[in-house]
Amino acid sequence: MNDRLHYDLLVDDALRGVVRRVLADVAANGLPGAHHFYVSFKTSDPGVAIPDYLRAKYPEDMTIVLQHRYWGLEVGEDAFEVTVSFNRQNERLRVPFSALTAFVDPSVRFGLQFENKKKAAEDEKAAAPVLAGPRPQLASPGAVADKAAKGTPGDAKPDLAAVSQEAGPEEKEGAAKIVALDAFRKK
Repeated sequence: MNDRLHYDLLVDDALRGVVRRVLADVAANGLPGAHHFYVSFKTSDPGVAIPDYLRAKYPEDMTIVLQHRYWGLEVGEDAFEVTVSFNRQNERLRVPFSALTAFVDPSVRFGLQFENKKKAAEDEKAAAPVLAGPRPQLASPGAVADKAAKGTPGDAKPDLAAVSQEAGPEEKEGAAKIVALDAFRKK
């Protein structure tokens, strides 16, 4: 009997809505202050449109940086499109929100990590009904932003799962946090 309410998928969709709203605001008004974004996504997901040479170079995941060299950001209900520069060559990308794996704004120490829907469906089939799940793991996005900032567009990949393992009781109250949705799932 499958009578789950799928709270994890509802939360995942709501958090993708946060990214949609932020990108729509930036498309309309530009990036305010020092804000900039690392946007990671699955390159093989349906609806992702990237040049073949980029898909060959990044067959699974890719991270783009929206900071100085991006143009024509357009945000729709299900996806966004943007032109970014790769080795001085401008390329138009289309990324469905469902393909997102992470969104980080290091200027304000904010980040989100998203579930892989295929993995979630497999976990759903394998998992027995659970009344209470484990406590969520919280991570400091500062460490994520530091790791991501060391890369270059296309190869920077925020490893939020690894950072969530690093965070501990030494985290100060009121510090920005990343909540990984994996923390809500039965492992």
